[in-house]
Amino acid sequence: MSIEVKNLMSQFNAIVSLPSVSSAIPKLDTSNKEVIEFLANSFDSLGFSCEIITCDINSNKLNLIATYGNGPGGLVLSGHTDTVPFDEKLWTFDPFRASESEGRIYGLGITDMKGFFPIVLESVKPLLRETFKEPLIILATADEETSMQGARTIAEIGRPVARAAIIGEPTGLQPVKAHKGMMMDSIRLIGKSGHSSDPTLGVNALDGMHKVITDLILYRDELREKYSSNLFSVPQPTLNLGCIHGGDNPNRICGECELKFDVRLTPGMNVDSVRTDIKTRLKKITEPLNLNFEMNQIFTGIPAFFAEENSKLLKAAETLTGHNGVTVGFGTEGPFLRDLGMDTIIMGPGNIDQAHKPDEYMSIEMIRPTIDVLRKLVSDYCLKSN
Repeated sequence: MSIEVKNLMSQFNAIVSLPSVSSAIPKLDTSNKEVIEFLANSFDSLGFSCEIITCDINSNKLNLIATYGNGPGGLVLSGHTDTVPFDEKLWTFDPFRASESEGRIYGLGITDMKGFFPIVLESVKPLLRETFKEPLIILATADEETSMQGARTIAEIGRPVARAAIIGEPTGLQPVKAHKGMMMDSIRLIGKSGHSSDPTLGVNALDGMHKVITDLILYRDELREKYSSNLFSVPQPTLNLGCIHGGDNPNRICGECELKFDVRLTPGMNVDSVRTDIKTRLKKITEPLNLNFEMNQIFTGIPAFFAEENSKLLKAAETLTGHNGVTVGFGTEGPFLRDLGMDTIIMGPGNIDQAHKPDEYMSIEMIRPTIDVLRKLVSDYCLKSN
């Protein structure tokens, strides 16, 4: 292990040790307050001006804007501070400790994506002796893994704004120029329970859900025909039937049934239009069956993301990494920063294949190249004249 990585290990361990699970299940959800305060102290000690911004709908969820230098322009380095839930029994390593083994660093969130922030700290330290002609802004957000409320709060206040922004999601240090959009919803059918010996005594919500599922599969095929895009390795939009729960006993007519699903949107698709389509189809199915339905948002949704046409940041990242811009299927906070007017790409260390699973890790060999690339981009965007 190099001296540089040894120095980083304490920072990795410090940030991984602070729980910041984001979950739609309240008993699993935790605040990210300690992570934000750790980052604020870390960047403040380097001379950054730090502002902590609370999410309006949840005071336990915080965001950080840390700024070095003044004026317009500059570069944003952005990441989220939350992790997904985990099952400690499935981990070989302590999820709340950064553990080095066989060229890898293990820990919950080490690659997706709390480990990005210590690498940013290490990248910028030697540059802070220079005169910044444009500002460097570090953005740390809450709840990316569920509601993206942190990025939504940032978008609502219209900050930060710079010339360009890099979101350090795990892309294997390949610059990402586009990704699919995403939405997650639930459908709840409400019927009437009764004794199973006589179907006329109730209205079976599970029977109704069978028809709903059949129709959603037809709708999925329609979306595939209309919106497939060769930009992506999975070219079609996807509609995944994720989980279903209904009824309480074999000898009772099912009174309620709930289905949860997600949609990955390709270019040209609109989140609101998809929801409207599905609600219209649900109404046609449920009314003749005397069923009521509720359709609720689990994740409000984001549109597909595209980097700017002829993006200068994308071209610079391609040159520095030796990788052409790629497209991915997972979603990020990219649309929010792009809509603030910044030339935005997604690029960071680690691999998305390691995210959301036991023994999540980052390869040590990714660290040095990431530092070199970030250091060069910060120098180009913040130390040199535009």
